[in-house]
Amino acid sequence: MFEAKHQLDNKRIAILATDGFEESELFEPKKALEDAGAKVNIISLKSGDIKAWKKTDWGKSIHVDAVVGDANQMQFDALMIPGGVMNPDKLRNDKKAVDFVKSFVSAGKPIASICHGPQVLIETGMTKGKTMTSWSSLKTDLTNSGANWVDREVVVDDNLITSRSPDDIPAFNKKMIEGFAATPKRK
Repeated sequence: MFEAKHQLDNKRIAILATDGFEESELFEPKKALEDAGAKVNIISLKSGDIKAWKKTDWGKSIHVDAVVGDANQMQFDALMIPGGVMNPDKLRNDKKAVDFVKSFVSAGKPIASICHGPQVLIETGMTKGKTMTSWSSLKTDLTNSGANWVDREVVVDDNLITSRSPDDIPAFNKKMIEGFAATPKRK
């Protein structure tokens, strides 16, 4: 059994999401990060609460800690982007959200993304030359962006961790925590 306790003590992690995130792909990784000792902040396009999508209907809500235009990557050690069909589509169409993700790329900080979440990464231009996985319907989009798409439960390419679906969350969480733990604390 993977033991993550204390691996992320004193680390601050941003989760970028908006209405329509896949419920399990935010709540389960968030819990794993917090169980490993991280302080997790929800960053979104709007203040207040955002609502999950749970398979076929709206799910639980979660409170937003900061609006993306007010957040600064320098406050965080790593970034996580959950999937869901609606969530990444809204995020990739928001300049401030894309710029926020680009700031992590430029700083060389680790980014973890699951399912449809890598759609946001395509907008940053960072996928070129990366080996990645995602929900299978993104294969063509990622390939067209220059990524090498593979069908595996989780893929680590340098400081990028990607995964396919809610079924892969245990493997995703393990690799995400390992990757986030291996980076130096923000300055």
